[in-house]
Amino acid sequence: MVINMAKILVVDDEVGIRELLSEILSDEGHDVQLAENATAARAARNGARPDLVLLDIWMPDTDGITLLKEWSAAGQLTMPVVMMSGHGTIDTAVEATRIGAQDFLEKPIALQKLLAAVKRTLQKSVAAARRSELTLAAFSRSGPLRDLKKRLEQVAAKSRALMLKSGSGSLAELIGRSLQAPGRPWLDLAGHGQPLALEALEQAAGGVLFAAELAALSRLQQKNLAFALDRLEKFDLRLVAASGQTAAELATAGFDEALLRRLAEVSLGAPGLAELKDEVPELATQILTHLVEAGEVPLRRLSSAALNALRNHAWTGGYAELRNTLRSLALAALEEEIAGEEVTRLLAPQPSAAAQALPLDLPLREAREAFERVYFEHHLQLEDGNMTRLAEKTGLERTHLYRKLKALGIQLGRKGEEQ
Repeated sequence: MVINMAKILVVDDEVGIRELLSEILSDEGHDVQLAENATAARAARNGARPDLVLLDIWMPDTDGITLLKEWSAAGQLTMPVVMMSGHGTIDTAVEATRIGAQDFLEKPIALQKLLAAVKRTLQKSVAAARRSELTLAAFSRSGPLRDLKKRLEQVAAKSRALMLKSGSGSLAELIGRSLQAPGRPWLDLAGHGQPLALEALEQAAGGVLFAAELAALSRLQQKNLAFALDRLEKFDLRLVAASGQTAAELATAGFDEALLRRLAEVSLGAPGLAELKDEVPELATQILTHLVEAGEVPLRRLSSAALNALRNHAWTGGYAELRNTLRSLALAALEEEIAGEEVTRLLAPQPSAAAQALPLDLPLREAREAFERVYFEHHLQLEDGNMTRLAEKTGLERTHLYRKLKALGIQLGRKGEEQ
């Protein structure tokens, strides 16, 4: 974008102000589009992809702050926004800035102040493009997700640390992102392989510390979690930790029990995608929109058949699996509309080479043993030798599982023996 020729969307319900701003900005060489309310602003923003939006706060259908929140939640705040108001207060300006507005202009707007704000904001935009994350606020049409958002806000208002008891197909990352203020840091503890230092917490100040699955944390990462838990207040941090396992299962797997008790002080039962089958089309549509807005994929949309195929998939990998699937579909699609066959083809289970080679000409007992051997070796590899997760996936008690593996002649590595 060239600063001298920017696309600017002016949103104001007063025709006189719209025309005045349009005349001033057009004289400066900008391409100006006008919208008289939030409905028109949504259409203009989606169609024209402006470089800058001048947004009035007080409008008849939807106020500017609400529209700003909507764009932020849906990952559509990819352009800078300058708020305008004739009844502005410091609190309103602070709230707008917190949500993601770049500047705030009081009406009547002086010519020099307008031009200075536009120039300053466009220069900032060129220097550092913003990328917002998708949050629960984007799913306003989904009753279960609206309720989850309300419960999350109630709990977060009273506690900086939150333990998510997630169902199958966890939405933990989407929930964690919903507590992340725009532009604030995000630190995934599972990806931090070194001892956590105070410097790292200082750099993450005001942000969110995240652990998608407690069972996947190493001993060192557990210590990092405990270290951070003691310093949330000092560095204005939030902690979101999730697990699909019970506290007893985590303790059996070797997780620090004292740390578990501290994390369990404030917990929230969070539905997984297995419980939200009817919400998957809405989730998929919003995720794809966000990927397009972020420039990660070309413009794509999902057909009705594609949405139905996504709805009927199990999504055991949760939010991350759904997002990665949509990214793959959008990048590989040859047409703007993604067809149902493309979803089915991508999600079709691929039998392993061992499974395809199962002998069918053996007596039933031997064939059953051969199948069980392939079955357990396959899942043991998927779970990286973790016996706790293998027992959970196969539905067998750990002692019975060890006996079964021994009877089938499956050798456990040191990692499996320790777990």
